[in-house]
Amino acid sequence: MGIFVFIALTGIFMALPVVYAISNAFKPFNELWLFPPRFFVRRPTLKNFRDIFIIMSNSWVPFSRYIFNTFFISIAGTAGHVILSSMCAYALAKHKFYGARLIFNIIVLSLMFNATVTAIPNYLIIANLGWIDKFWSLIVPAFAAPLGLYLMKQFMEQMLPDAMLQSARIDGASEWKMFWIIVMPIVKPAWLTLIIFSFQGLWNIGNTVYIYREEMKTLNYALGQIIAGGIARAGVGSAIGVLMMVVPVLIFLLTQSNIITTMSTSGMKE
Repeated sequence: MGIFVFIALTGIFMALPVVYAISNAFKPFNELWLFPPRFFVRRPTLKNFRDIFIIMSNSWVPFSRYIFNTFFISIAGTAGHVILSSMCAYALAKHKFYGARLIFNIIVLSLMFNATVTAIPNYLIIANLGWIDKFWSLIVPAFAAPLGLYLMKQFMEQMLPDAMLQSARIDGASEWKMFWIIVMPIVKPAWLTLIIFSFQGLWNIGNTVYIYREEMKTLNYALGQIIAGGIARAGVGSAIGVLMMVVPVLIFLLTQSNIITTMSTSGMKE
């Protein structure tokens, strides 16, 4: 009983920042600057959300364009990252070839480097490819994120038995067929988790050194420009924080049951 009470209290504590952010989004301007601050809103209002659309309606780039850019980059980058990471992980985890260990060691080493360290080499590569001011400059680098490959490889080694693959080969299944029909369903928990991390990272992309044209920029950048208006837009900033949080939270809620279910039922051990 004690462990359940502890988990419940921990869950409530971790939910407090989210509840506070939602509460602030509905506070009128005078409540945002009360001292001492109040955790819950007293007189909720939708004015902060209305102000977002009023401000964006005056922009020369339609608000729908920012939304489209963000969804396109997030979905395309996530899909490519999951597929390529799964394919590479399958080769490294279940096929023995010369240099496999060296390749995996390089992947693990790349996890140590901060994005700032590789910013200049990445920019030079993208500029030489002619991808400046193109969506490819944000989508293609997401394909090669090392965390996804590391996660998928480790999961495949633990949950994907060699005996199952050998049986499929004896039955005449091709590598491509085994990958889509056997491997991907078994490692479903891994790529569902990977979808959450990848989509969240791409969804939160703001201003970048690769995109300069206003019509190519993302929703996070556009909303960030609104927040830059100063104290007068504090309420709008709180509403923006909630809007940017909604989509990643929905994706997590839609996938968490699948992750729990597949983690408890999928995979076999020899």
